[in-house]
Amino acid sequence: MVIRAGIIGLSSGNGHPFSFSAILNGYAGSGLVEAGWQGIHDYLSRRHPADFGVADLRVTHAWTQDEGITRALCHTASIAHGVSSPEAMLGEIDALIIARDDAEIHLHLARPFLEAGVPVFIDKPLTLDRDELEVFSPYLDSGRLMSCSAMRYAVELDELRYRLNDHGRITLVRGTVINGWEKYGIHLLEAILSLLPSRPISVEPVNVNHDSVLIRLADDTPIIIDALGDSPAVFEVDVLGRKKVSHHVISDNFSMFRRALWEFTRMVHTGAPSIAPEDTRDAIRTLIAGSLAMREQRRLYLDAL
Repeated sequence: MVIRAGIIGLSSGNGHPFSFSAILNGYAGSGLVEAGWQGIHDYLSRRHPADFGVADLRVTHAWTQDEGITRALCHTASIAHGVSSPEAMLGEIDALIIARDDAEIHLHLARPFLEAGVPVFIDKPLTLDRDELEVFSPYLDSGRLMSCSAMRYAVELDELRYRLNDHGRITLVRGTVINGWEKYGIHLLEAILSLLPSRPISVEPVNVNHDSVLIRLADDTPIIIDALGDSPAVFEVDVLGRKKVSHHVISDNFSMFRRALWEFTRMVHTGAPSIAPEDTRDAIRTLIAGSLAMREQRRLYLDAL
C-alpha cells in the first residue's frame, strides 16, 4: 500500500523539494535542468535506476508558493497533484514533507498537519526559537514529527559510526561547513553529535572572523564547528584521538537524503521516533545557544535554555 506524501517548498537556494521528490518518485531527465537545478541533476544522473524509491513512500501532492515552480516540480518528479494551498492536502495525504530550510515558517506550515495526526518531516533546522521547540516537543516524543539534517546519515561517516573506539580517547572533533551558523551549523551538529555517546552541555564563541563555536560535552569532549560563510563548498569532519586521527569529506547527498527519507518512512509505519527526541532537542538547543553565545560573547549552558 502506497504512503501518499505531500511535499511543501520552496525556500531560496534550497532544492530539496526537487531532490527529495526525485529520490522517491524518480525524475524526468530534462526537468531538473529546466527548473534550474543542474547540480541536483548531475548527482541524480549518476545513480542506477534501482537506487530510486524508498519503500512505499511516494510524493502524490505538491505545493510551493509559486505556481510555476509547483508545475515544474510536479513535471520533474511525476507528482500527480499540484495544489493551491498546503491545507488542500489535508485528508488527501498520509504524511507530509516540509522541504524548506527557512525555520521561521516551519511551525506555521506544520501545525495544521500535526494537529490532524499527519506524520511530518521538517527540513533542517527545525526552529531557532526556544518557545517553538517546546511546541514541537510533544510531536517529537509521540513519533509524529521528524526533523534533522540528513548529514547525520552520511555514508562517509559510517566507519566512524562503527569504529569510533579505534581513535582512543577523543581529544577534539572539528567540523567545517559553508555559509552561516544558524542555517548550516545544524548539518555538522547532526553529523557529529550522532557519532558521540555524550550530550552537549555548553557552547561558547571562538574569536575568529567567521561563525565559530566551541561545544563541550558532558564527558568533556570538545567540538569546534566553523561556519565559513561565503566560501567554496565544504562539509568536513575531523576526529582527533589518542590512537588515531581521521578526516572525512561529506559529499554524497543522494545517499544521505535517501537514508533520511527511509527513516521517516519507518517512523510513519511504526509510530515510533526514528531519532531519539532528546537528540533532536539537544541539536536545536545547541544551535540556539551557539547563536546567543556569539551574539553575547559568552559561554552559555544548555540547561539554561
